[in-house]
Amino acid sequence: MTTIALDAMGGDHAPRAEVEGAILAARELGVRVLLVGIEDTVRQELARYKCADLPIEIVRATDVITMSDSPSQAFRRKKESSLHVAARLVRDGKAEALVSAGNTGAVMTVARFVIGTLPSVDRPALAAAFPNMKEKVSIVLDVGANVDSKPVQIEQFAVMGDIYYRAIWGTKRPRIALLSIGEEESKGNELTREASALLKQTTLNFVGNVEGRDIFRGDVDVIVCDGFIGNIALKISEGVVEHLGGMLKKAIKSSLASQLGYALSKRAFNEFRKRTDYSEYGGAPLLGVRGITIIGHGRSNPNAVKNAIRVATELCRSRVNEKIEQELSAVAALAARG
Repeated sequence: MTTIALDAMGGDHAPRAEVEGAILAARELGVRVLLVGIEDTVRQELARYKCADLPIEIVRATDVITMSDSPSQAFRRKKESSLHVAARLVRDGKAEALVSAGNTGAVMTVARFVIGTLPSVDRPALAAAFPNMKEKVSIVLDVGANVDSKPVQIEQFAVMGDIYYRAIWGTKRPRIALLSIGEEESKGNELTREASALLKQTTLNFVGNVEGRDIFRGDVDVIVCDGFIGNIALKISEGVVEHLGGMLKKAIKSSLASQLGYALSKRAFNEFRKRTDYSEYGGAPLLGVRGITIIGHGRSNPNAVKNAIRVATELCRSRVNEKIEQELSAVAALAARG
């Protein structure tokens, strides 16, 4: 049975969302969940549910990292936080994955320095799922783990993204693209031109450059970029979805005819809402660390927590880390011969 260490104090709605999400995951996915947090608080929340028969345990922590904490200071000063304790469970082999909806910077810092990175990985990368027009999902990485990246690191992001996409969505040969300001190889900055040259030499299914608008078209499966650009793309996309949702609500309430139209099209509206709901995707994996690490949205609800645990479980069972290490070692050997 896969064991997941869940930071029960991380999200905006902690520990209620984490506890309920853990119960859903244990019941539906057949996983063991270690709820890491302030013991009395977590136990009191857990007592609200009938779940004594489920493989859920409480692991004591004495501190909490908040959203306002500096990642570096939290890493140094809050060694007994729920996040630190959960990470140590993974490091020590007592859990196979870490899931947290807490402070993103702190989760990345703790995962990198407590759990550690894979030997062949220069920098871990954060991968985010974007629903596309083909009714599938495209993933973008890095979306914030690294502000600056080197071409060889972009190449590693592509390898890790390829493995991740195969593991979760089952595509045998995902289409890989590089995010730039134009499809032509001559466009972009020095980083994208050098990264493109490296990607063309790999055995990946690299199809060339794409622009920002192509993220949602579904013509490619994995899009790589440095974390600065990727994070901007992610935040703009989240803002657009929220803005469109608000506009739709106002339009529906504007007249009786609009409300009638909504009633007739409710199924389509619900499908759109589900496709753009972050909770359906669970969270973003931090690829390249020794233990599977999933970072959820700060506003994660129970469904998001459950799905974050689902993604973590799927990555564990598909042995993603072993495959990343094997394939990056092969890439490095090929580069050394060339």
